[in-house]
Amino acid sequence: MGRRSKVTARLFLPLAALTILIVSYSHAQTMYKYRGEAGEWIYTDRKPMAAETVEVRKLETTFIVPEFSVTHDVLGRTIEFVAHNEFYAPVEVLLEFVEITGLTYPDPDQILRWVIEPRSDQLLLTLEALEEVDAPHVEYQFEYMPGDPTAHHQAGDGYVAPFSAGRNFPVTQAYPDSITHQTLDSVYAVDIVMPIGTDVLAARGGVVFDVASDNYRGGLDLSRDGQAANIVRILHDDGTFSLYAHLNWNSIRVKPGDRVRAGQYIADSGNTGFSSGPHLHFAVQRNSGLNIQSLPVVFKGPNSNRVVPATGDVLTAYP
Repeated sequence: MGRRSKVTARLFLPLAALTILIVSYSHAQTMYKYRGEAGEWIYTDRKPMAAETVEVRKLETTFIVPEFSVTHDVLGRTIEFVAHNEFYAPVEVLLEFVEITGLTYPDPDQILRWVIEPRSDQLLLTLEALEEVDAPHVEYQFEYMPGDPTAHHQAGDGYVAPFSAGRNFPVTQAYPDSITHQTLDSVYAVDIVMPIGTDVLAARGGVVFDVASDNYRGGLDLSRDGQAANIVRILHDDGTFSLYAHLNWNSIRVKPGDRVRAGQYIADSGNTGFSSGPHLHFAVQRNSGLNIQSLPVVFKGPNSNRVVPATGDVLTAYP
């Protein structure tokens, strides 16, 4: 469940005249609420055909979603490329030039890759127009991923179970089982069955940097439901981050930039996204170079023991 974006931009000059087109997108969703044939409440993004009474809601994003971008500025006969990181986490970016004419070209052996500090702008490089060229042309694309690829996992005594002390819930999938955890970002993830509305607590302290909170549906259509999970990502001090997924609609109580402590309430468990039933998908991850890699998880047990989660076990939370 890593985040990866690829953007292509084209810059056609003369240098004296530059037009930039900005396109904005709405994050609102439409939800239809009505009763089914058995009297049950149904929530869906598809307009019903036969229901007599339908409640329509517009679901707006409840906070500003951080963005990452690379822009260019024309200064005389120089073009500057600048990265803008709004995330509360470092971001790795790879810049690639698809075509350049009439401009100085970077060293072809140089990998144009940087790590941009949280909430910062950084000049990446500059290109100069060649003297004999009046209308240079450059086409570029960039790819980015939150997280510092040099981060090393330092779990210490382990993670606290992500629910209230004294409670216990069954583990339905953990390494090496891989029914649905078959990708690099999920191979070490842990699925914990818990009723919708169960308090989800931070398993380790850190800074919240990624939240999706307005999804309300769940299902087994990967193409439709795969990106519809409510999540929280928390950046730890060692540069790794934890993922809490399938959270309940409109229950998340943290936002990007919040610093949380281990054991702090962050949301309710749910059944959103690609999910066959109510559960919490928990994973510890790192950016392994424009790829999200999951890491082995060990929880705190009784008397300072360490608990390795296994499919079929019951996981208990200890203070």
